[in-house]
Amino acid sequence: MTTASVSGAADFDFLHGSWRVSHQRLAARLKGSTDWVRFGGTMTAKPILGGCGNFDENVIELPQGTYQACTVRLFNPEQGRWSIYWIDGRDPKLDQPVHGTFSDGVGTFFGEDTFEGRPIRIRFLWSQIKANSARWEQAFSVDSGATWEANWIMEFTRV
Repeated sequence: MTTASVSGAADFDFLHGSWRVSHQRLAARLKGSTDWVRFGGTMTAKPILGGCGNFDENVIELPQGTYQACTVRLFNPEQGRWSIYWIDGRDPKLDQPVHGTFSDGVGTFFGEDTFEGRPIRIRFLWSQIKANSARWEQAFSVDSGATWEANWIMEFTRV
């Protein structure tokens, strides 16, 4: 059995290639803000490890200045799930991963981390996946997932 034949191993194949990214991020996270900051960016993704994962490079054009970041996604065929690791160019290290799967065209991924010194639960949602577009959303929870605050949305358009 090859990794490509394991259910779920090709879930992120839609992401391979080059994209323009329209970002929206809450001005202040976990503070009750409803003000969104909008900015642009680009992303290029490619498969790695013979299809067991993928890697993307991002240019994020925040109003305060542009920076680079990347993502490593790895599929574990034994567990049938993905692990996603973010690397922010402003503080280059692997962030805590989120883990999950796709069901009915939506990818849902959860992880544990801290934000401004307090423990949080993180959720990533991949949705609205089409040949030339996709949507990603990040949300934080301070109550173990009982409630969520969406705080970053990326709308992808294929270049």
